[in-house]
Order: sequence, then C-alpha cells, then structure tokens
Amino acid sequence: MDPGRPAADALGVWQGRVVGLDEEIRDLPARRVLDLAGATVLPGFVDPHVHLAWSGLKSRTADVSPSRSAGEILAVVRRAAEAATGAWVDVVGYDQRPLGRHLTAAELDAAGGGRRVIVTHDSGHSCVVSSAVLALLPDGVAHSDGVLVESGMAAVRALRMPYRTAELRTAIARAAAVCVSEGVTSCAEAGIGAGLIAHSPVEAEPYQQLLAAGELPLRVQLMVAAAALRPVAGAPDDGPLHAVDLGLRTGFGGERLGLGALKVFADGGMMARTAALTEPYEGLDHGGQLYADEADPVRTVVDGHLAGWQLAIHAIGDRAVDVALDALAEAHRARPRPAARHRIEHAGLVRPDQLPRFRELAVTAVVQPSFLWYFGDDYARLMGPGRAPWLYRGQSFLDHGVALAASSDRPVTPGAPLRAVGFLARRLSASGRPVGPDEAMTVDNALRAYTVGGARACGWEDRVGTLAPGRCADWVVLPADPAELSLDAVGELPVRETWVAGEPVHES
Repeated sequence: MDPGRPAADALGVWQGRVVGLDEEIRDLPARRVLDLAGATVLPGFVDPHVHLAWSGLKSRTADVSPSRSAGEILAVVRRAAEAATGAWVDVVGYDQRPLGRHLTAAELDAAGGGRRVIVTHDSGHSCVVSSAVLALLPDGVAHSDGVLVESGMAAVRALRMPYRTAELRTAIARAAAVCVSEGVTSCAEAGIGAGLIAHSPVEAEPYQQLLAAGELPLRVQLMVAAAALRPVAGAPDDGPLHAVDLGLRTGFGGERLGLGALKVFADGGMMARTAALTEPYEGLDHGGQLYADEADPVRTVVDGHLAGWQLAIHAIGDRAVDVALDALAEAHRARPRPAARHRIEHAGLVRPDQLPRFRELAVTAVVQPSFLWYFGDDYARLMGPGRAPWLYRGQSFLDHGVALAASSDRPVTPGAPLRAVGFLARRLSASGRPVGPDEAMTVDNALRAYTVGGARACGWEDRVGTLAPGRCADWVVLPADPAELSLDAVGELPVRETWVAGEPVHES
C-alpha cells in the first residue's frame, strides 16, 4: 500500500516497527525469522467507524434477527423477561420491515410481564419500549405507541445507563477479538459518553483497563459524543470556550488508545426511515428527519471546530449531507483549519452536485460498503432508479479527488473488511442486484480505502495503513493476493494471521 514501494519479499521488524524492506535488512542479524511460504502480507485493516461495546453486548443479548413475525419476536421477549435478573429486559436485532408495522408498547407489556423492556432496532436509531419505560421518560419526549426514534431513542439510552464497567470490559474484549480475527488491527470507536451510542458516562474506563492489563489486541481511537462539548470558564484570550472536561481533544493519548473525532449526529438511518432526504422516500409521504433542529448540529460543528476537534458528522441522507457541508463551511469561515481532517460518516446518499463540495472542504467520506450487500435491495427500492446510483458511492469520490475511507459500522452489519472490499469492487447486493455499478472500483483502490484511507481518516497515516520503514508492524497474512483473485473470491478469502506491533494477535 506504499506507492513508493508497492511490493517487497522481506520485511524487518524492531521494537514493534517496520525497520526496513528487502535489501535494507538482508544483511542484518535476526532473532527470529518467519517463512510464510508464499502467503500474501498486507497492512492491517483500519476500520474508522465501529461500535465495540455495542457489538460485544449485542453478541450476548437476546436477539430477534432476522425478524420474521411479531409472534416470533414477542416469544423471544417473553423468554428474555423470564430469564432477566436486572431491572431491564434488553432485546436486539429488531427490524420492522418484514413485519409491515412496528411492535407496540402494549404487546411488550404482555410479553414482558410489565417489566422495562427495550427492543432495539438493528440500525441503532430507534427502539420500541414497554409502558414501564415510557413512564420514566421526561415530559416532551415524543413516541408513537412505544416507538421512539433518534433523540427519543437517545432519551431511552440515558435511562438505561450505566452499564457496569466490568460488563463493558468483557464486551469490548469480545468484539476486539472478532476484529483481529478478520484482520482489523486499528479502529475508531464511533462515539462514547452520550446519545444513541451511550453505555456509561465513564465509558473510556474499560478501554483503559484493557490496555493496562495487556488485553486490548488492537489500536483504538475513541470518538467522543458531541453532547460532552459544553461551555467552560477560562481565560478571555483563549478563544471560543467550548470544551470537553480538562480541555482534552482529538489527538490526546498514545499509539494504542487515544481520542479521535467529536461525533455529531445530523440525521438518522435508512433502515429506520429517518435518514433526512431532500425528496421523499419512494412509496412514502416523508423524507426522514434531521436528528435535531437544523441549527443544533451547525452550532455544534462550529463550536467543535473552534475548540480544535476533528469532526465526524453522521449524515446519511442528502439533506443531512447538505447540513453537514454547510456547517463545515461556516466553521472554516470562522477559523480556517485546512488540516482539520473533518469527516462525514456514512454519506449514504450523495447527489452529484455535492461531490465537489467534499473536495472543496477537504472532507473525508467514511462509507460502509457492506450496507448495500445486506440492505441494497431495500435501499435501492426506497431511492428509486433516479437516486439509487448515488447510494454509498465509491469511484465518484475518487474521481472528484475526495478522500475515501471504508468502514463496517459493526454491529449494524458484520464487519469483515475483505467482504466489504469485494463489494466495493462488485457493487452487488446479496441477491445479486447491481447497486450503482458505475461506482465500482479496482480491488487495489478498495484495499486502500480500508488501509491507507482509514488511517488518514483517523490521522494515523504516519503510523498505520502502509508497511514502510518507521510504520507500526501491523499486518494481516492471507493465503492469496486479493488483487489476483476473481471478485467473487475476494470476500471469501480467509484471514490466516493478524499481527500488531510485531506480535501475533490472531492465528487461524
């Protein structure tokens, strides 16, 4: 992945770093020599948008996916309620689409025996709760017969907090082990502290405990929820006084654990029909919704930018992308920061006229290729033939000079990078339907989006994403070169080994 030296036969490692390649190391003594017998070595995959705690918790929570009928879902709720020992009954994997309607609070009351039941949508942007939960919500939180979306969902999360630190530590370790088994050596946890993705007000603590115990097998960057940014008292000449406690911001920490971007929500998700569009969804009478009043994310983006943060703005629909781009333009007018590396997370529907603005504002697009593998048929139908080619773009970003990174958003979909690389090159849904075939890119460029692109999105390009002298010795061992395989075979390629800092963290 290093354009100055795209291939090598030998690689030397010293103190967790790449010290040289081929002739640079050939005459040096080695304490240990590994012969991989013709296997292919790539830089470890960098996934710039994951949810480790959510992934680990979900894997051990009552799951109703795939949601086939209301009766089946309610049977799972009933069993979970009977087995629950705490105040809450958690159920995950919910998807209203196959049902043709949402569950109701009354149905959860009956199945859950009157307990506090929260059935979380697979998108993470909505939930259905029982009457016992509704009774605890603050006045003014809107719901529709127990269904809450976006800020309403965040209000439920606030009630549900906090999870125990030991529980989160176990969940994060479990999810991290899956990541490295799939070749991911670095990732960005996409939001801690508040909002839709909140689990604890001290959610950084379990990560620090794992690091101190030597049990964090990959490099992690923590995004901080924008709700943590607030006015602070300080010296008048310090500039705009919005900060996270102690004035911490993007870049604080070390090579294995540190702070990344400030996470801002502009809209919802397509699965929940809450992604904000400029035109209505096909067959529906609405175009989704912004996460909050349009002025709120703009104000947050400007405050975060002025406070020195990198911004990661969740914007899926094209209306939300407009809001995000306008907010970033306003922020740069207030104080130019050409090296800020601001990001738009998902960029699920991007109109042709929006592409040049990404480039002009130096915005990185962080897309999730696997969304269209798993949800492509539904999304293409929702957008109609005129807008479907704009979904989760790939090649168009490159053609317009836009920095592109690929990610998983696990656990919304399974997170294997090689499957996502295959989709970026094939642009087919699981049913075989082409989705934006003009957005297909080469396997090499798709691999770059999951290595070099991910590293750059996190500000890590000086340490990961390439195997070059001075970079971290993070790599993945594959039985074959993805660029030499058929596109069908790329996604099925197994990960043989994963190494971080010159040490094995996964061996199949």
